Amino acid sequence: MEPSPKKSVLSRISPPARILLGMFAGAAVGLAFGPQVAGLGEIGKVVIGLIKMLATPLILFVILDALLRSSLKGKSGLRMIVISMINGLFALAIALTLANTLKPGRVLEPPTSTTPSILSGARPLRILEDILGMIPTNLVDPFRNNAIIPVVMLAVCVGIALRKFKSEQIESGASDYLAIEGFVSGGLRSCELLLGWVVALLPFGVFAVMAQAIGTQGLSVLGGLAKYAGVVLLGLLLQIGLVYQGWLVFFARMPLKTFWTVVKTPVIFAAGSSSSLATLPITLRSLKQLGVSDSSARMSACVATNLNNDGILLYEALAAMIVAQAFGITLGFGEQLMVAAICVLATIGVAGVPEAGMISLAVVLTSAKLPLELLPLMLTVDWMLGRARAITNVVGDCIGAVVLDRFEANHDALIEKQPAYIDPPSQWGTPIESPSRS
Repeated sequence: MEPSPKKSVLSRISPPARILLGMFAGAAVGLAFGPQVAGLGEIGKVVIGLIKMLATPLILFVILDALLRSSLKGKSGLRMIVISMINGLFALAIALTLANTLKPGRVLEPPTSTTPSILSGARPLRILEDILGMIPTNLVDPFRNNAIIPVVMLAVCVGIALRKFKSEQIESGASDYLAIEGFVSGGLRSCELLLGWVVALLPFGVFAVMAQAIGTQGLSVLGGLAKYAGVVLLGLLLQIGLVYQGWLVFFARMPLKTFWTVVKTPVIFAAGSSSSLATLPITLRSLKQLGVSDSSARMSACVATNLNNDGILLYEALAAMIVAQAFGITLGFGEQLMVAAICVLATIGVAGVPEAGMISLAVVLTSAKLPLELLPLMLTVDWMLGRARAITNVVGDCIGAVVLDRFEANHDALIEKQPAYIDPPSQWGTPIESPSRS
């Protein structure tokens, strides 16, 4: 048996630790050399440019793959959509409320050397004109301009057509559709691999941006980053503490202690992996321990996983507002609604991979015509915010499954006889044990 190859010192360091290392090293270099390292900020722009380039193809393939391989069936699908829409509306409401009341972007200073192209100012919402303006007129411009809404519209239309083609092929006994499925899955995997390589460059981008920020602005930039991160964490905490627990208390009537005793395990895994997708097996196991039916668990955590990204949705809406405030851009009510709509589409089209929120935020800012210059600086604390987003998404998956199961017909008899989820925790299974480490 051949010995396994030795890992390098760098490969033994976890991704969050690498980003922290880059952050502290950049701060030290910035303090030591001052404005002389201002040019390092260009490295951060290159990393953001690579993310921006790959984000729209990723969204295209994610939507095509979902439409080809998954389907929302009957009333369960409609109920899941309604639940996800309600959660998403609450997430947007929390984000816009915090942004307009606390105004955290005012203390987040943009790079002094930037001259961004910005919105022309607040204007009234013109629904018909705005909707018609989103319809793509060719296949190239949406990807060249990183326009998320036309890309999503194009992906949905093509996906529905391919789904129809697949159904016709299955009915006729043909198998030509397998080649299309293979191409779509291959394209999706290729985009994920490319983005994985770009994400591996993030510590270097964080080092460069932190060195530039500290070198040109001093330690005062840390206060702005702390408030930015604090407001985002507050929003995610409100989504979990008020919206999600509200479903449990007022609708599902499941004891909070019962829920959190079981769900704490996927929450811990989400915090460690920074990915709701990687936590999926643990999420399904926990839902089974809660007594949720397999159909409801799969519908929420698997089929509707791209509808339950409330953590990313709230983060994107709040981050976009913070960027606008940092550059002194006034967004009227109509423009805020437009930014919210762009965030919804970007969230639906994003995969449950690490750094997905940051990847799609680059496309959101581009589509909303907001500056990208602050994005590299925001990378410095995204190692922490990414884990908070993943935790929110995992809890959202669990809440969606519990609420959907409350609706389902196979639980109607139980609901008629007694209030749901008020019996002792033993009825819902014993809490799962943390899996042993191999």
